[in-house]
Amino acid sequence: MGRRTTAGRVVSAGGLVYRRRGADVDVVLAGRRRSTGDMVWGIPKGHVEEGESARQTAVREVLEETGIRGEIEAELGDIEYNYSASGGAGGRRRVLKQVHFFLMRAVGGHFADRDAEMDAVRWFPIQGAEAVVTYENERVLVRRARVLIDLGAPP
Repeated sequence: MGRRTTAGRVVSAGGLVYRRRGADVDVVLAGRRRSTGDMVWGIPKGHVEEGESARQTAVREVLEETGIRGEIEAELGDIEYNYSASGGAGGRRRVLKQVHFFLMRAVGGHFADRDAEMDAVRWFPIQGAEAVVTYENERVLVRRARVLIDLGAPP
């Protein structure tokens, strides 16, 4: 068993993009295939670059990972979780990741214009998106987005 060390904090940001089609609302989810073959679906996100705000990161990451341009309408909230990463000399390090999420309205773009980081990107009806998202902490954000949209986001 490798040695464990503590590490710092990683900060990311992302956005749940939505579009209205008549009375229907769809959201964009991004999927990455695990080595087991199943798909992990979630809200697009990525690391905040030096000199970049969380809002700027969210817009950039959504565009890069999905090809969709989004405009921020509201804050969805933050999530934090720990994970283990490779450290120096064969050890492992514990990382605390904080992710700032925003609700974004789609204003343009196409899936064909995304980078290759994600294995799949799709529009899902918001009513069913919660069941598709793999991790509970992001399901909470989908529920929150649904309420904000129903209330006529922005709040």
